[in-house]
Order: sequence, then C-alpha cells, then structure tokens
Amino acid sequence: MSYSAPPLARRRAVAAGAAVVATLAIGGCGESAAPAASTDTLTEIDYYEAAPQNTKLPEILAACGTEAGVKIEHQQVPRTQFMPKLLQQASSRSLPDLALIDNPDLAQLAATGGLVPLSEAGLSTEGLFPSIVDAGRYEGKTYGIAPGVNGLALYYNKKLFTEAGLQPPKTWDELTTAAKSLTKGKRYGIAFSAVGTEEGSFQFEPFFWTAGASLKQLDSPQAVQALTLWKTLVDSGWASKSVVTWTQADINDQFMAGNAAMMVNGPWQLPTLNGNKDLEFGIVPIPIPSPTAKPVTPLGGEVWTIGHSTPEREKKAAAVLKCLLGQEKSLEWSKAAGYIPSNEAAAKQLAASDPQLAPFAEEVATALARTAELGTAYPKVSEALFNAIQAALAGGKSPQEALAAAQAAVK
Repeated sequence: MSYSAPPLARRRAVAAGAAVVATLAIGGCGESAAPAASTDTLTEIDYYEAAPQNTKLPEILAACGTEAGVKIEHQQVPRTQFMPKLLQQASSRSLPDLALIDNPDLAQLAATGGLVPLSEAGLSTEGLFPSIVDAGRYEGKTYGIAPGVNGLALYYNKKLFTEAGLQPPKTWDELTTAAKSLTKGKRYGIAFSAVGTEEGSFQFEPFFWTAGASLKQLDSPQAVQALTLWKTLVDSGWASKSVVTWTQADINDQFMAGNAAMMVNGPWQLPTLNGNKDLEFGIVPIPIPSPTAKPVTPLGGEVWTIGHSTPEREKKAAAVLKCLLGQEKSLEWSKAAGYIPSNEAAAKQLAASDPQLAPFAEEVATALARTAELGTAYPKVSEALFNAIQAALAGGKSPQEALAAAQAAVK
C-alpha cells in the first residue's frame, strides 16, 4: 500500500503529459492488458487516483519515454482491483512493461515469475539507500526499485506545546507526559490510526520495531511493550477510543481541527496541512522507548517493476526506468508526491531545501521494508497484528492476550 499517499491517501484520476500519454479505461479485474506488439510504445500501470501523484507521473513518464525513444501508455486501476489484475496478467504472461506497485506486494508478484530481475536488465542500485533496495528484493534478487518512499513521523501543534511549556517528545516517556498534559476538554493529546486494516499495522510498526520486536514472534515481550504503550494512551483518555476506526486521513482531519495536539502521520499530508495558514505545526521523528533505542519505521511507497516480454521491449523498459530512478527525476517526483527520494544524494538535497521533510529523510536510513522478515507471508501476519491491536484497544483484551492470539493465528 502506498503510504505513499499510502496506501491510503484519497486519489482522483487525472492525466497530464508533455508528450502523448494515453489513459486507458479499465473496467474490471478480468480484462487483459497484454503489451502492444510494437516496441515504439510501452505500457505502464499504477493505482494512483489523486493529485499530486497522478498529475505528475504521466508527465515524468512521457519525458523519460521521449528520452528512451518510446511512448508510454499510462493505465490507472483502482487500488482494490490492482493486485488481482496484475496477478491474473502474470498468470497469462501479459504483464505491462512497467508497473508501479506497493512495496509489500512485490514479493507476491515476483513469486509468479512474471517480473524481470532488474540487475539482469542492467539497472544499478548504486547510490540508493540500502533499506530501500531491500524493499525491492525477493529471494536474493532485485525485482523492484522505488523512485521515492514515505514513512511516518510525529506531527505536533507548536502553539499548544509552547503554551504548555513542552518540547517535542523524543522518548516514549516524554510522549506520554506530553499526551497527558495536552489532553483537555474535547482535545486529545495524540491521535494515531489503529484501524483494522494494513493501515493500522503500518502505523503501529514504528513502535513495534523500535521496541525491538519481530514480526516472526508477535507476542514477544518487546511487542507487548509497544502495544501496552498504545493501550495506555487510549485507556487513559489521552488518545480517543475512536482511533480503532480512524484512518490516516481521519487523524489528519482531527489534528487540523485542533482535536488532537499530536498525530502520527506521513509526508503525504503536508499539502493539506500547509494549506491551513492558521495551523502552526512541527514534525519530529517517531519517539523511541529509550535514548539508546534505534528508530525503525516501515517503508511506505511503491516500487517500479518490469514485466517479462521480448528482449527488445525489456531493454526499452529498462531505459525508461533508468531515467525514472535517476537523481533528477527521482527528486522531481518526490517533491510532487511528498516522498523522500531513494537516491541518497537527492534525499539530502531535498531535506536541506525542505525542513518539513528532514525528519522523514532522517528515518529512511534505518527504515525497514514490511516484507523484509517474512516475504510473501507478510499479509497474513499483518492481518493478525492489526486484529490484535483492535482486540487490545477495543475488545477488552490485554496486550499479552491479544498478541498471543495473533501469534497462534499465524502458526
């Protein structure tokens, strides 16, 4: 999912381009989209449904296509239909030449044998963050490379913090102290998304991993510690009980309305937040359990892949992809989408020019791909995890009981 605008931001279909880019209407999962016979045109597919991603992407695709001597047929498919469609196409060996897919889905698609190993296509990962490269690997080979990524950080209301005489929290103790102090009337100290979907797992994973927990053992003491933190915030009234139904878009609305003094969210919210001139906010990395802990956040965003076709088409697709992943286009794309470039030099350049993105850039080096530990088993474990979060925050179970049930469910 993109926490891209993750997995998860609201998107409207728009098509634009400096060159000819055709937007194809996709009616349902059952339709085939086999690559055209001509090597003068390549096909591309993604699930972007809203600006700014899908307004900028066709433009960048067209520019890179021109550089490679091809036109790009751009296809946009609703998120719910996207992977079923690709898996069907993979089974019939009719995948598009280029696909931009949510990074946790990469292993499942690579397992079909329908993707080209990118090193064999002549693409290098030199200069990219190692953590981002790992997100595109399956069974030791690189099948996907992200042009940029997103993650999670802590947003805070500067005015409220100043009035309370507080500094932005760096540790969990400081986070709970701030949440307690800033809870007043209808305003909660903090908001996060604990919804019963991948979005809930995505929001919880920074606390889960930073505590030292592993997805291979959901009921470890470290995992219990992380879920206990969230349960304490909710049970104490410092976070709303509604977090179990709030998406990341919902908590952004709560933060903007002044109903939450802090929130856990991603950089894709910045365009909306910056549009509210009355809101003064700051952003810091996700707080850690202790000053010596290592911050670990999940990588959000998509990876580019190349579908198997003919050697000539694969060669041209690789040329387009090389352009898309270059420092110039990676930076251009990331600025438009609210991402951090995968290219380390471009990321430093962006962080230096945009202080709001600096905390997200700081976290990339130690971020973790959601499928790094489990590969294709990740979706099942993620489901068990978000069910455990729901059980602890809304179902009356202790963190230990909820996580023990989750671990039993994935054995």
